[in-house]
Amino acid sequence: MKRRLIAVLAAGICLAGCAPTTDQAGSEPTPTPTPKSESPSVRPITVQVAALKGPTTMGLAWMMDHQDDDASARFELSLHGSPDEITPGLVNGDVKLAAIPANLAAVLYAKGAKIKVAAVNTLGVLHVVTKNEAVTSLADLAGKKIFSTGKGTTPQYVLDYLLAKSDVQADVEYLAEASEVATRLAASDSAIAVLPEPYVTTVLAQDPSLVVALDLTAEWDKVSDTALVTGVLVVADDFLERNPAAFNTFLEDYQASIEYTNANPDKAGPIIADLGIVPSPEVAAAAIPGSHLAFLSGRECQAAVAAYLNVLFQANPQSIGNSLPDDGFYQGI
Repeated sequence: MKRRLIAVLAAGICLAGCAPTTDQAGSEPTPTPTPKSESPSVRPITVQVAALKGPTTMGLAWMMDHQDDDASARFELSLHGSPDEITPGLVNGDVKLAAIPANLAAVLYAKGAKIKVAAVNTLGVLHVVTKNEAVTSLADLAGKKIFSTGKGTTPQYVLDYLLAKSDVQADVEYLAEASEVATRLAASDSAIAVLPEPYVTTVLAQDPSLVVALDLTAEWDKVSDTALVTGVLVVADDFLERNPAAFNTFLEDYQASIEYTNANPDKAGPIIADLGIVPSPEVAAAAIPGSHLAFLSGRECQAAVAAYLNVLFQANPQSIGNSLPDDGFYQGI
């Protein structure tokens, strides 16, 4: 039996009665049915959930696959290769729910987007992957060419922050998608790249000469007291105002989905692969532990996101829209 996601069923009220009548010959009363009132028809609403290919989507996969057929709201997942593909819909209000980088949410809020951060869904997922290059610390990146993705989003600002803290200068080339970075690694005899899960697991499975040299979450923890927050779930203000109960149920199911995925990678892996997030169930299952899927909401979410954004603000104010967001940026506080 499918798990209930958001089931708000219309209650139909049928009224039926019998009005006795007697014919002139005194025969038994003949039932005369009273017309039944029609059950009110409630058409399910369809809500788009925009998300990036990668860890910020992996926690959504199980709940998307286990929606109730009779629910009054259907959630449709749309996958995107870069944040730029999601931004217009959040700005103009067409996108009601989205899993995006934390700093992008702050930038959009600063520009007037009517959104709120409802939950942290992913912690640090970035790694330095090397091919025939000796890298054991950030200092080893000095003067080196590094391929990365995420210009203007989390990967760039995390890498910039860590390199600055380590007083290291490197030549970083940003590509549009993580898949392009993986292609550069495959085509090179020696290379250094910054990649998130599940791309790390994907490229390691394809090329045994690749090595995970550094976990940038661990490097972040060495120089910062804040958590490295990769992704958040944002909700449009108008959707939240019109559907508060439904959204609260959505959050409950989202938390359950993330917890299930972390606890059952072998079962969640095929669903993630079916959505096209990774090429195979095996890669998906292997990538889940290193993807650091998490669910933080309410005050816990606010504390983690605010501290992380403050670190980015000190390093580069433009990375979060030139100002720290106020309390109106957070849902459920």
